[in-house]
Amino acid sequence: MFIEPRMEKKMGHRSGWIEVICGSMFSGKTEELIRRLNRAAIAKQQVEIFKPSTDVRYHEEDIVSHNRQRIPSTPVDKARDILELAGVCEVVGIDEAQFFDADLPAVVNQLANDGKRVILAGLDMDSQGRPFGPMPTLMALAEYVTKVHAICIQCGEVAHYSYRKVPNEEQVLLGEKDSYEARCRACFLAES
Repeated sequence: MFIEPRMEKKMGHRSGWIEVICGSMFSGKTEELIRRLNRAAIAKQQVEIFKPSTDVRYHEEDIVSHNRQRIPSTPVDKARDILELAGVCEVVGIDEAQFFDADLPAVVNQLANDGKRVILAGLDMDSQGRPFGPMPTLMALAEYVTKVHAICIQCGEVAHYSYRKVPNEEQVLLGEKDSYEARCRACFLAES
């Protein structure tokens, strides 16, 4: 279970940090992101939330989990846009971090250095089982990394792979249960 750290003030400056929530599709990454952001809002912290503008699966603006939990967000075209839009907030939430450009780690570092709590969620591996986009760097930079798991649709074991059911060689293919399913290592390798 993740225990949320306290924001500490040191000589008039708030200490920032980075939290990464990662795992396969259907593992609850976005649900956990929404939970943490809602708790920050309940604590009356000013929160700004972002997602890549290319992710329009459930809604053009809101972040929506597979089980239809939602939270308002601002879609952005590139990671650098977040620096301008975050303003004076205390907490920054970012969903689908794997889809952002290579500037995201520098942006997130800057936000944390400015005293913000930054919470990101994203796939750590693509459908081929390879590290995905800026996620490996973000995980290395983060003070807190939470890896969540799904249940393998084939055998019921713990799953951490996103198996693509449709033929497509592109690394990025937006989809849901019609295109992907969670798989354990053995079931993923059996189909690869």
